[in-house]
Amino acid sequence: MSELKKISWFDSLSAYKDIRMLRILLLGSISGFPWVLIASSLSLWLKEEGLSRSTIGWAGLIFSVYAFNYLWAPIVDRIQIPLITKRLGHRRGWIVLMQLIILISLLVWSIINPTENLALIISVGLIIAIASATQDITVDALRIEQIKEDEGKSMAAGAAMAVVGWWTGYKLGGVVSLFTAEFFENLGITDYWQATFLVLGVLIILMNIGLMFVHEPIETDRQSKQKETDRLIEGKLGSSNTITNFIAYITGTIGGPIISFFKKNGFAIAAGILGFVFLFKIGEAFMGRMSIVFYKEIGFSKGQIAIYSKGLGWITTVVFTLLGGIMAMRAGTIKTMFFAGGLMALTNLLFAVLAWTGKSEILFAIAVIADDITAAFATVAFVAFISLLVDRTYTATQYALLASIGTAGRTTLASSSGALVDWLNGDWGTFFVLTTIMVIPSLICLWIIKNRIKISAK
Repeated sequence: MSELKKISWFDSLSAYKDIRMLRILLLGSISGFPWVLIASSLSLWLKEEGLSRSTIGWAGLIFSVYAFNYLWAPIVDRIQIPLITKRLGHRRGWIVLMQLIILISLLVWSIINPTENLALIISVGLIIAIASATQDITVDALRIEQIKEDEGKSMAAGAAMAVVGWWTGYKLGGVVSLFTAEFFENLGITDYWQATFLVLGVLIILMNIGLMFVHEPIETDRQSKQKETDRLIEGKLGSSNTITNFIAYITGTIGGPIISFFKKNGFAIAAGILGFVFLFKIGEAFMGRMSIVFYKEIGFSKGQIAIYSKGLGWITTVVFTLLGGIMAMRAGTIKTMFFAGGLMALTNLLFAVLAWTGKSEILFAIAVIADDITAAFATVAFVAFISLLVDRTYTATQYALLASIGTAGRTTLASSSGALVDWLNGDWGTFFVLTTIMVIPSLICLWIIKNRIKISAK
């Protein structure tokens, strides 16, 4: 990433013209779409079935699997799927398998009642989350492999396009989900959410058709290099048997990346980095987990939520993600992170104002647009930041590990968001003020370590 330095605006924009950016856009969409199912759709489905805010919040614990996908990342990186891998390639084979699992899960959701089978609903949601988290491992790897290691400018543009793709899958998928549910509800269909899941299943099929246009070399030397590393570790152990083979595998795939990370940065700085990564988006996650519930309680319809939060939000996100990518290339990731953190705090206060003043479409639109601008800058900066921290020797595992730590903060702690609102007796204004305060600890961590982080571009 040594090319991440100040360049002209024209050169920055030209990086997005590469055909590979369209492939990365699709991969990002595939990664973002499952969040429509287990975030927006599931939360609103449970809300309209009469379940409490606390129940909806705790149901969000299924997102915790994203925090631990690095544990099975070596399996995804190494095991080839019979029949599918030879036809589609290693990366695409894993993506298609996970998409098939998600599709089957939607079919199950379409035939069950949440009030009578809440445990089953959450269990299926957990399966979707596991499949999605597993899919993310190989999506990120395939995204990185689209660009050569020495193409720094293209790698930065690819990070921005991946974020645009993720939000495209999440936002436009949310538009389809909400409008379809409202359409079926207006037709008088009782189980309108169950019918909606069948429509969303069609979108999954279409995305898999598009995946076939994403290039992946069928023949690679990945397997031979993995075995070569295993043999090197086995040599250090002094013998080769079942036990030493297992130890070599674990050490080479999990222990090596962790040791490398702490050795490169030193324990204190590495701990500071991990603290920042863990804390950075907690406030945003607390707000995001309960946002759709807040919109519903304050009086907005599914159609209004779709227009302002999903449709308009998608346009805003796309534009400012691309601008965020350019800012990260020109100003550096550290400055962009501070800028994004400050925006997050201010944006959350806008929602507090909306809660205190009552329903207002204009204020709602302003708050949502501001939130999407903030999310765009924050996500691009975050992806670029952890990408710069990764040791190229352990790219896949270290990226998965850092991304998982960031997800851990957003999922585990934010699962108590509904309980916090209930504890505040539905005082949404105070809730949003608290989410503003949650941003501050991460920025303090970043300030302490900003001059000592060992990355090629700041």
